[in-house]
Amino acid sequence: MNAMLQDRKVVVTGGAQGLGQAICLRLAQAGCDVLVADLNEAAAQETAALTVEQTGRRAFALKVDVTQEQQVSDMIDRAVAEFGRLDVLVANAGILIAGDIDEFPVEKWQAVINVNLVGYMLCIKHAARVMKPQRSGVIIQINSKSGKKGSYKNSAYAASKFGGIGLTQSAALELAEYGVRVNAICPGNLLDSPLWVDSLYKQYAKRWNITEEEVRQKYINEVPMKRGCTYDDVTNLLLFLASEQSNYMTGQAINVTGGQEMR
Repeated sequence: MNAMLQDRKVVVTGGAQGLGQAICLRLAQAGCDVLVADLNEAAAQETAALTVEQTGRRAFALKVDVTQEQQVSDMIDRAVAEFGRLDVLVANAGILIAGDIDEFPVEKWQAVINVNLVGYMLCIKHAARVMKPQRSGVIIQINSKSGKKGSYKNSAYAASKFGGIGLTQSAALELAEYGVRVNAICPGNLLDSPLWVDSLYKQYAKRWNITEEEVRQKYINEVPMKRGCTYDDVTNLLLFLASEQSNYMTGQAINVTGGQEMR
């Protein structure tokens, strides 16, 4: 598979930290050159430097707000200017804001939709204008198990991810004749990620009046395979979807959930 990805040119949004950083490193280890796009420019620069140091591949950082169309367009143009073409776009940028549906501020609900769904659409739009003339390319969205099943007090996130799967399927239908494939990955809970360690454990422990370790165990107990999702679990599938080994697959939203979600 590494040979199949050798010298591929890739853009990763939300690439600065957590899963995004793991994706950048894994793709570079497989032989790709990577544009690390993120709203956090300093962290993106750190990830790009780490990628170069650990893999010897080309990598550079760019500050990008995926809700701003001009910035997304400029990101794609910069990738082509630096690399000569665009082979893979990984749409990983996303946010999560939870809340009771009867108290959810509409501006925060819309913010989640804007990043997770509108931002993904803009990435597809501008990647497609490059990939269609090439008659080749791969677009991969990092979705969620919440794109397959409603999420308690998490309506904005679930709505954005359900919409992302519909967008993935629709774009796949439209771009198939040009040799461009569009798929989504739906991970389970990344229990060791910054989102969980720095935020969610504390929120849920306070909400349920239990310890953070009890929160973690609660989520593990919901998984048939009795562990959380890891970065490797996600990037193993991502490498497959980015490679020619999956060249007859498009419009798919594939679960990586340890059996927690099977649809």
